[in-house]
Amino acid sequence: MTKKERYAFVIDWFQKNMPEAETELHYENPYQLLVAVILSAQCTDKRVNIVTPLFFQKFPTAEILARAEFDDVEPLIRSISFANNKSRHLLGMAKMLVNDYNGEVPDTVEELVKLPGVGRKTANVITSVIYEQPNMAVDTHVFRVSARIGLTTNAKNVLQAEQQLVANIPSELIHKAHHWLILHGRYICVARRPKCERCGLTSICKFYKSDMKYIVENKN
Repeated sequence: MTKKERYAFVIDWFQKNMPEAETELHYENPYQLLVAVILSAQCTDKRVNIVTPLFFQKFPTAEILARAEFDDVEPLIRSISFANNKSRHLLGMAKMLVNDYNGEVPDTVEELVKLPGVGRKTANVITSVIYEQPNMAVDTHVFRVSARIGLTTNAKNVLQAEQQLVANIPSELIHKAHHWLILHGRYICVARRPKCERCGLTSICKFYKSDMKYIVENKN
């Protein structure tokens, strides 16, 4: 199977089986999504969604958050991983949004990564989810799934994986493909024990053919 054929199979399968894929983070506007994505670093979306309702009730806009102090923010997100650092990032991000962007979330990766707490992955999430730009955010799920299936080859880091995926997925589908791969990695192609028996991609999956088929067929 050629790389082009593999990508075509995977895209077709996801379009049929996960046509409405979207982020599981709860948000109502770009500011809220930016806060949620910053909080989600090395933390589950489920935990973030528990924390953000009260956070957004107290800090509904960047302008209000920019006037807050560390002790106003940290108690609200204490159950989130790295709460101290993320509190400082959120405060710095809000101040910069207000001072440099009139309170509006930028729509380019280049501007977004200037904000405290915002790296390339977060910037790609914002621009793809909010603005449907052809940017691929690669987290641990995307990195793992794309390598296992065979969409990426010898990618040594997330940037190399991102570049390979963007080069081979139609630009109009990239913002959706990000969610396909994340959700597949979160619920099916999990890290320790992938649920290959529930996966519709085993017929073309390099990992399944090389490592998992024997395990699945001979378990118990």
